[in-house]
Amino acid sequence: MSDTDTDVQTTVAAQELRQFVERFERLEIEKKDIADAQKEVMAEAKGRGYDTKVMRKLIAMRKRDANDLAEEEAVLDMYKAALGM
Repeated sequence: MSDTDTDVQTTVAAQELRQFVERFERLEIEKKDIADAQKEVMAEAKGRGYDTKVMRKLIAMRKRDANDLAEEEAVLDMYKAALGM
């Protein structure tokens, strides 16, 4: 392999690396924008009197499998009953 081939490969690798880094950086910006939008939604809900802590729990519950959630709730109810709650 000649020095020219090595230089070309190095240049191509550097360009590819730069593209990966720049894509990742753009995604970081998008992620921040989405997080800011989510905060705005919660602030609006709070302003209208909703309990955002409970809303976050509901959102987390909706992501979970219904059977897993039902099983966890049953165990929680059993533990609460055992503690007289």
